[in-house]
Amino acid sequence: MLEFLKVIILGIVEGITEWLPISSTGHMILVEQFIQLNVSDAFMEMFRVVIQLGAILAVVVLYFPKLWPFCSPENGWIKKDTWILWFKVLVAALPAAVIGLLFDDAIDAAFYNYVTVAIMLIVYGVLFIVVENHRPKRRYKSLEQLPWSIAFGIGVFQVLALIPGTSRSGATILGGILLGTSRGVAAEFSFFLAIPVMFGASLLKILKFGLAFTGYEISILLVGMLTAFLVSIFAIRFLMDYIRKHNFIPFGIYRIVLGVLVLGYFMIFG
Repeated sequence: MLEFLKVIILGIVEGITEWLPISSTGHMILVEQFIQLNVSDAFMEMFRVVIQLGAILAVVVLYFPKLWPFCSPENGWIKKDTWILWFKVLVAALPAAVIGLLFDDAIDAAFYNYVTVAIMLIVYGVLFIVVENHRPKRRYKSLEQLPWSIAFGIGVFQVLALIPGTSRSGATILGGILLGTSRGVAAEFSFFLAIPVMFGASLLKILKFGLAFTGYEISILLVGMLTAFLVSIFAIRFLMDYIRKHNFIPFGIYRIVLGVLVLGYFMIFG
C-alpha cells in the first residue's frame, strides 16, 4: 500500500506539472529524492514518460468535440477544419519526433541531471517574464487563424523541451507567444501537440524497456496513469481559466525560485 501511495503522489505531481509551464521533469526529479519506488532504474526511466499518457488522455476527453474529425452524415461526415488542425499538429510534431528518435539516449545521458534541470528552470522563468513584458502583437487569436508556418515554428520550439527542466508546455507556449499567438491559442495548440508526441515517446520507452512487465509493474503504471489523468482534468481547466485573466509572469517567478531551490538542495545534500 505504501508503494501505491507513492505512485499516487507521483501521479498528482505529473498531472499538475505536465500542463502548467513549470517542468514536470524538474518536479519529478525533486520529488523522487524523497519518494523512491521499489523498482529498477530501467523501469523508473520508462515510468517517468509513460505516466504522461494518463495526462494526455485528459486532453482527449476535455477537447474531444474539437479533436474528433468526423461528424454526422447530414453534415458530410468530415470536419474539414479539424482535419486541417490535426495535419498542423502532425507537422509541428515532426521536429521533436526526428530529434528525439535520433538522440534520445544521448540527450538523457548528457542532460538528465539536476544542474541542467535547475538552469533550464531559471532560464525559461526569466524568458517568461521578459516575453510577457515585451510580447509581440497577438496576430492569431484562434486555432483556425494559425498558419502552417507558425504551427511548424511552435514545433521547433518543442525541440527545446527535449532538454530536461525546459517544460514541453513551457517551450511551446512561449514559442507560440513569441510567434504572435494569443495565450489561449498557444496553450490549446500545446495541449494538442502533446498527443502524438507523448504517445510516440511512450511507445519508444516501452519498446526499449521490453514488454515483460510483472503484475506489480503493470499495476504501478495503471495507478500512476489514472491519477495523472484525473489531476490533469483539473489542471487543464485551471490553466485555461487562469490565462483568460492573467499572464505567465507568476509561473516565471515560480520557475526561478524552484530552480534555485533545486540547485541549493543538491549542493547541500548532494
